Amino acid sequence: MKKSLLPLAIGGFGIGMTEFVIMGILPDVSSSLQISIPVAGHLISAYALGVVLGAPLLVGIAGNYPPKKILMGLMALFTFCNALSSFAPNYEIMMITRLLSGLPHGAFFGVGAVVASRLAGKGKEAQAISMMFAGLTVANIIGVPLGTYIGHTMSWRITFIIIAAVGLVTMFSIYKLLPVMPVVGESNLRKDLKLFTKTDPWLILGITAIGTGGLFAWFSYIAPLLTEVAHFSSNQITWILVLAGLGMATGNLISGRIADLISPSKATALFLLLMTLSLIGVYLVSSYQIPLLIMTFITGAIAFSLGAPIQILMIRAANGSEMLASSVSQAGFNMGNALGAYLGGLPIAAGLGYASPEWVGAGLAFGGFLLAVVVYFRQKEKGVEENEEVENYELVAGH
Repeated sequence: MKKSLLPLAIGGFGIGMTEFVIMGILPDVSSSLQISIPVAGHLISAYALGVVLGAPLLVGIAGNYPPKKILMGLMALFTFCNALSSFAPNYEIMMITRLLSGLPHGAFFGVGAVVASRLAGKGKEAQAISMMFAGLTVANIIGVPLGTYIGHTMSWRITFIIIAAVGLVTMFSIYKLLPVMPVVGESNLRKDLKLFTKTDPWLILGITAIGTGGLFAWFSYIAPLLTEVAHFSSNQITWILVLAGLGMATGNLISGRIADLISPSKATALFLLLMTLSLIGVYLVSSYQIPLLIMTFITGAIAFSLGAPIQILMIRAANGSEMLASSVSQAGFNMGNALGAYLGGLPIAAGLGYASPEWVGAGLAFGGFLLAVVVYFRQKEKGVEENEEVENYELVAGH
């Protein structure tokens, strides 16, 4: 990893930790704030709403500032709001702090993706972006299990203090390691919003929201799948989630190389087709412990292979609105989170069992695959136009 990419990876670690650790400490938060677990679950939704609102809003406000200053400001907001969460006296204040904590999420990854691509060597943009997302995957291996353990054995408030400390480390590393980059062109929110008058960004957003919904239909209900169907004990769940995190880290690193090798559109379609098959495989082996463990690793790897190629696809479709487009892509991932969790829960509520969300997930992933195929053929038909857009992108990226 280039030293200049390290601040982005550390920031990804902090963001990944605050996004996912709440799921592990939800019972502790609900008990402390004297609310039910379903009501505490609204804290997850509040964070996701913050991501969707903050991605275009903050990038639109800060677009004319140098990227280094934008990232410093976003991480300062992240640090402050997570610190506030650790002191929240009641449910209402906690809801507000979780909403505010989500605001910088999409903008950080969006701006960070553009910065990573500008720091990368020619033809290695997706690999550079995957280095940033590596922090998020490491959070699922180390940060989330550690934060959950501390939340259970000590206090969930200490967990949020640790997350705020990661934010401070990120700010320091941005200041010391990230080079100063000039503003490329003048940002204008009205001009940037013309991005949404084009077809391709909407198709890519659909790929993100629908296709990654397959991941969340699986991951949202992985705990009852493991305990009720495969009959693992509850104290084994944390280590199985670490296994899934290792798969996510592996897939994320491999995907950048593949996307740079065969093109982002082909890589996106390939990974979504593989995710469809993988989720069906999870369903078929859900009653058998060893095969299910193998499929947990494989599915995690395939699911997190999508991050880098989708970001590159969106950046290349932006044509002058790269930061906004990349940030909106992150909002799309959180739409997929909400969509997958909601739709995946419907067959469970209908009495079809805890393995049934895998069919929903496979359907969503296949829907994303079909959209990716459409994008691939649209780009192929453009021919020279597509090459010109790539050249423009590389010019913006500083190559």
